Amino acid sequence: MKKIVIGITGASGTIYALDLLKELHNAKDVETHLVISPWAKENLAVEETGYSMQDIGHLADFIYDARDMGALIASGSFKHDGMVVIPASMKSLAAIATGLGDSLIGRAADVTMKERRKLIIVPRESPFNQIHLENMLKLSKMGVEVIPPIPAFYNRPKTIQDIVSHTTMKILDHLDISNELSPRWEGLRETKNSLRGNTQ
Repeated sequence: MKKIVIGITGASGTIYALDLLKELHNAKDVETHLVISPWAKENLAVEETGYSMQDIGHLADFIYDARDMGALIASGSFKHDGMVVIPASMKSLAAIATGLGDSLIGRAADVTMKERRKLIIVPRESPFNQIHLENMLKLSKMGVEVIPPIPAFYNRPKTIQDIVSHTTMKILDHLDISNELSPRWEGLRETKNSLRGNTQ
């Protein structure tokens, strides 16, 4: 069974975290360990999702208090298959990049890196300033995967859910969890025709 750690921080874009949790909840043989920061809870109450903490509780197998530094996921001896910080606020990004570990999300990310396990950051800010970019570059050089929730339009999204699903698909791909949530790039029609012509 895959064990996935999810950290939700106080950036806008909680909808991305909820969609990922839904898909992981529906996936076979996946166990989720969830941490929600205090500001993420505030966003949940006022933001775009319409979900409550109780709703989220049904989507995760284990939920930890963000202040519980003695939690299972705070130790490198807890073996898991990846951690996703989604959405990642710039404060959380900075804390992870500097190894601050002042919250359970930061600590869990820190031990994920030190144990050389997969860490995915989904930063939600615009525009990025130099500090944001330097922190992302620093983490990328350490093997952290940075996946901003940038929409694609080759799949011709018609709804907000289509746009969100594309990001969820990318994250699941990087967690090695099979999915077909969003249409994938199949190549330019002109390229296909050109190749077909060269074979005649």
